[in-house]
Order: sequence, then C-alpha cells, then structure tokens
Amino acid sequence: MEQDAYRDAGVDIDLEAAAVKSLISELTYRRTGKFGMASEIGHFAGFISFGKYALALAVDGVGTKMLVADALEDWSTVGIDCIAMNVNDLYVMNLEPVAFVDYIATSALSKEQMQQIGKGLNEGAKLANLSIIGGETATLKGLVTGLDLAGACLGIQEKEKIISGSAITPGDCMVGIPSSGIHSNGLTLARRMIEVHGSLDKKLPSGETLGSLLLKPTRIYAEVLKICSETDVHGMCHITGGGLLNLNRLGTHGYAFDTPLPPQEIFSWIAEAGNISEPEMYRTFNMGMGYVFILPKEGFETIKKYYPDAQIVGTVMENKGISLKGKPLF
Repeated sequence: MEQDAYRDAGVDIDLEAAAVKSLISELTYRRTGKFGMASEIGHFAGFISFGKYALALAVDGVGTKMLVADALEDWSTVGIDCIAMNVNDLYVMNLEPVAFVDYIATSALSKEQMQQIGKGLNEGAKLANLSIIGGETATLKGLVTGLDLAGACLGIQEKEKIISGSAITPGDCMVGIPSSGIHSNGLTLARRMIEVHGSLDKKLPSGETLGSLLLKPTRIYAEVLKICSETDVHGMCHITGGGLLNLNRLGTHGYAFDTPLPPQEIFSWIAEAGNISEPEMYRTFNMGMGYVFILPKEGFETIKKYYPDAQIVGTVMENKGISLKGKPLF
C-alpha cells in the first residue's frame, strides 16, 4: 500500500472532488431580493448578505469515526467532533459561530447513545460559545445500519472583517497550530490499517491505545477570533479532509512547508503499518497540524500569546503548488 492507500480503503479524494464539482455545477439558482448570497460555493462556508453583516452556514459530520465509537461503545466525545468540524470551518473567515443544529440518523434508538452524544455536543457548544437551538433525530432502519451524526452551524461577522484569503501575499509566513490528533477525517484509512495490522486495544509507546487515540476529540480553535481582532491576518486554513490540499481553497499561491509540525504517534503508526508514502499521508490527514494562519511575520507573537504551541511552518511563494521540506507534494 502506497500512493493509493486511501482509495483502496474506500475513499477516492480525486473522485470525490470531481463528484462535488458536478453537484455544484447544477446549483445555479440564486435568491432574488434581500438577503442574497454573498459568496461563491467552494470556500469553507457560504454566506449571505444581512445588512452590514454576513451570515454564514457550514455543515459537516463526524464520518466513520462513529464506527470507532460504536466498537468501543463510547460516544461521549463525538459531539465535540461534530461541532468542531463546523466551527473551525467558520473561524477561517473570522466568522463567529453562534447557533448550531444537529442531525442524528440511526437504525435503532438508544437512550445511552443519545445521552453520551448530548454530553459531547454540550461540551463542544461550551468550547465554541454557541447555542444548540434544535436538531433532528431520524430512525431509518433499512436505510442506515448504524449511527450517523452531523450538524450545521450559523456564523456571523461584519462584512469588512471577513477574511477570505484575498490579502495573502508571497512572503507571508504560515503559522501552524497543532491538532489534538487525527481529528475527524481519514478514519476510513486509519480503521483499515487497524483491521489489517493491529487492533483498537493495541498500545503504542505512549501507553495509549489506538482506539483511545482515534476517539480523541477534534480541537476547537476558538481563540482565532481574538487573534484576528488584534493583528492583521491575511488568510487561514482548517486542515481537515484532504490534508494540505485544503490550502488550494485560498487561491493560486504556493505554500512551502519548510519546518512542518511533528506528527503525533498515531500518524507514524499508520504510515509504518501500511507502508504509506509521505505525500499520501499529507494528502489524507492533518499530520499534527489542525489549523494554519497566513499573515505578516510580525503577527506571530500575537498568535503565540493565545497558542503557545504555535510554530512558523513555512512561507507563501509566488509559484502555485504545495511543497514539504523542499520537495513538491502536489
């Protein structure tokens, strides 16, 4: 298993991108009158005009991490993941998340599952300072075979304060903020490696099991809003599904990662177990870096004030492309 490990495990990133492009090509209608669409589809979230404000909507789910929760009968943290995957997509445009709705689809209801999911959602809401204002639970026996958790989040910001990435300039530095681990993407490949080469209760050198590492909740980067109010930030990126490919959403610049953050042991184990190449690892996982700021170098100290574990990881270049330690990745 090397370059196509994720595809062989069941997820084809290139096909997914092409399929999404086909879907978006059909979404041509735009509302007329007040409160029209104020962005194009394709960034981390879409927003509509609301006077001097923009209202933004993001939607995401926990994905096949739910299968790990099912196997371990521990659903206590997946609610945090669900909120994190949404609010982090809002933070990248300096949008403040204010309200959230969840959607749970299941083949059979369980009070224990629902209570644990509720605790995680509540904790995520507290970390992101938002209100959960409603949701939907659907029992879909015959359509789903387990439990799926997703949600949508509403964010708001004054239009003039939105950060789209348009101000990114060659020479800007890139500052990486560590992830808490695998977060909530790439789990199809991670689970495949565990099925073939290990087990959820296998202990790594740290003493933690593979199962506990996979269930570690996604980090919520709520401090972003304070940083953007104190220093000039040109662009930001949430490193989620697709790994470093997410940077392509910010424009046709080059992104040279000369000093990447060290990946946590879960990533090293996956790469070694499956003999997966470094480019594919960085194309699939966050590899220890869950969030990236792009800004003039003098803004680094402001970031360090809120994220002591932040590190300058690279530089924006003229020529398009993503490189790692001097070698082209994509």
